[in-house]
Amino acid sequence: MTANSSSLGRARRHEFGRLLNIIGPFLGLLFVLVIFSLQSEVRSHFLTPDNFRIVATQTVIVALGALGMTLIIISGGIDLSVGSVIALTSVILAVLLRGGKPPWMAFAFAVVLGGAIGFFNGALVTSLRLAPFIVTLGSLGIFRGAAKWLAQEQTVNTGDTWINHLAMTFPEPSWLVVSPGVWITIALAVVVAILLRSSVHGRWIFAVGSNEIAASLSGLRVDAIKIGVYATAGLFFGLAGVLQYARLGQGDPTVASGAELDVIAAVVIGGGSLSGGEGSVLGSIIGALIMAFLRNGSQQMGWPAYVEEIIIGAVIVAAVALDRLRSR
Repeated sequence: MTANSSSLGRARRHEFGRLLNIIGPFLGLLFVLVIFSLQSEVRSHFLTPDNFRIVATQTVIVALGALGMTLIIISGGIDLSVGSVIALTSVILAVLLRGGKPPWMAFAFAVVLGGAIGFFNGALVTSLRLAPFIVTLGSLGIFRGAAKWLAQEQTVNTGDTWINHLAMTFPEPSWLVVSPGVWITIALAVVVAILLRSSVHGRWIFAVGSNEIAASLSGLRVDAIKIGVYATAGLFFGLAGVLQYARLGQGDPTVASGAELDVIAAVVIGGGSLSGGEGSVLGSIIGALIMAFLRNGSQQMGWPAYVEEIIIGAVIVAAVALDRLRSR
């Protein structure tokens, strides 16, 4: 009887933990919305359709990065080079446009370059048997330096093309309601969610992140799966670079510095585990929205930039602490 009671207790705790992982990100988002909407300084315009459109557009870059990072973290890895890849691909796009290349060609090249960088990171992780943290920390410096070299340490200005309209807060035609970049992100989120939950390849990714040795003994090609995950994530980072260019209207080698922290925090807040084997697309998108609303609310309150940085830093620490509690 005691053994049965103990088993029942463990099952209940497991179900409670699973439920908390699902509803936790939504509760966090609700908490942020309530806190800022109660402030008299921003109450009249914080929860308005126009502000929601602004936040949605601001969320796109982190959300795209979080889609790729979700795949990586579920597989048991991590990528610290996200911000540098975003900067490099946005600069490449601008350089190609300034050189007279067709917008579609510049767009495709920037996205493919992101995928190639991801493939490079994945190949180093698997072939050299180095920790992903070390490999991508090195990549962070390499590709940030490459972006500054290509841009000659200055912004790369270009003419207006259809790419610039992808990040318009108030799009044309108006029936789109939100920017085309938001719709692209939503569509890709649905695709990734289906890949993870309803495909064999998605199960492989979870299996590798949960127990790499067991996955290998089961006959899975672990190295190939990891390289594929990093390459796929790189495509998302490259697309985020395109949207970064669209948002600024120029290529800037200094943008997205520290974006990797926002991206990783969004995934962890959304229920992803840094130990691997856990994570969801919906949770990561909610995590990205939490980060965006925190920044938006802080700016509307008129708080200094350092206060915003302290808040974001505290959220990241809290997210990692919650991840550890979930793992236990």
